[in-house]
Formats: sequence, structure tokens, C-alpha cells
Amino acid sequence: MSEVNYRRILLKLSGEALMGDGSFGIDPVTIARVADDVKALVATGIQVGLVIGGGNIFRGEGLAKAGIDRVSGDHMGMLATVMNALAMQNALQKIGVPARTMSAIPMEQVCETYVRRQAVEHLEQGEVVLFAAGTGNPFFTTDSAASLRAIEINADLMIKATKVDGVYSSDPVKDSDAVFYPGISYDRALAEGLKVMDATAIVLCRDNEMPLRIMNINTPGALMRLIKGEEIGSLVESGE
Repeated sequence: MSEVNYRRILLKLSGEALMGDGSFGIDPVTIARVADDVKALVATGIQVGLVIGGGNIFRGEGLAKAGIDRVSGDHMGMLATVMNALAMQNALQKIGVPARTMSAIPMEQVCETYVRRQAVEHLEQGEVVLFAAGTGNPFFTTDSAASLRAIEINADLMIKATKVDGVYSSDPVKDSDAVFYPGISYDRALAEGLKVMDATAIVLCRDNEMPLRIMNINTPGALMRLIKGEEIGSLVESGE
């Protein structure tokens, strides 16, 4: 533990991050690589909580635009996050990492129901805990769920692992003049409408002083280098 800077982290993965080069579903090679990255963290003694979105399968907001009732669409999206969590749980267990999925929606035959106290106990025992089904409520994103769980488990850092290198002034894929921000405040991210996380998630982090790191999950070894103190991606916190 002398080499690492954190005791407990919450890692937020988008569902899209599991697709690899595909356009839908879960890429076995990608999920195995992420599982290996998590295993390396656990081997250092870090306690890891995971939240995975469901956008690779269903996205409630998109379904609502297609005419499906928003509440029903969000519930479908929550179930998609359970599917992703179970897939990651399986990938971790295959490589010898103890892991369990805890759902905000009770489904005892599939996984445990989320109880904060029990989740913390699992983390302290060295198990990776996958928090599924969002907050259990419609109209809240998995970004908000990740912020909430990070705060509840007293994580030292929340990491949002995406397909971009960090926070930019605009979409770097569409705008060649986009400016990279190695550090930025919650308030500035909100004021400028930057696509860091949704506003509810950022406000939760800001009001509870939860530092947030945005990084590219596809950069080999980046997660471990970050944990060991290297400045990877963008840090969002109080002040500038």
C-alpha cells in the first residue's frame, strides 16, 4: 500500500466502454482487459467499487424519444446495468478476483440487494462490489448513481473512465480547437456546460467534496499509473 495514493475508489464505466470496436453489446476482449486492470488494483490492497452504465444495451432517455414511456425506459436501462455488472462479475471471478453484484432493485435470485453497510463490509474483505440498477429510480443517470455510491461508501476518489482523455472545452472529436483541462472546478464545469457528468452527479460530488477524475479507460496501464500518483486525465474538484 506504500506505493498507492488511495484506500478505496469508485470506478464508473460507461456501458459503451464495454463494446470495444463494436456498436452493441459486450466485447469479451474489452471486458477481460478491464477486469485485468481491476485485478491489478485489488492486488495492491485498494478497495474497488464499480458502477457500469447500460448504454451498450439500452438507454432510457433514447427509448423515451422513440415513444416508450420514460419511466419504463429507465427501468429497462437499469436492467441493462445489471446485465453488464453480472458480465463484469463473471470476468473478475474467472481471473480469481472475488466480486459480487448489488442491485438497487431487489432481485434475490440474480444478485444481492444493495445495503450500504453490507457493501462496505464486502469492500473491507477485499471483494470488488458492482453497484447495479442505478439509484433504483427513474430520471437519474448512472453518473448520479456512481456519485451517490462513491459518497455512501466514503471513497477517496471517483474515477469516470471513458473513451476520451479527460475534460475538454468542447468535443475534441468534432472540434480540433478544443482545449484540454487538466484540472477544473465543479462550478466551472457546471457553468460552461461541459460534458463531464450530468449536473446532478457533479453537484453531488461538489457538495460532498468528492474528487472526480476523468480518464481514458483504453490507455494501457493508465489506471494503475493514476492510482500511483501520476496525473492522468482531468481532475474535477473545488476551486480551480
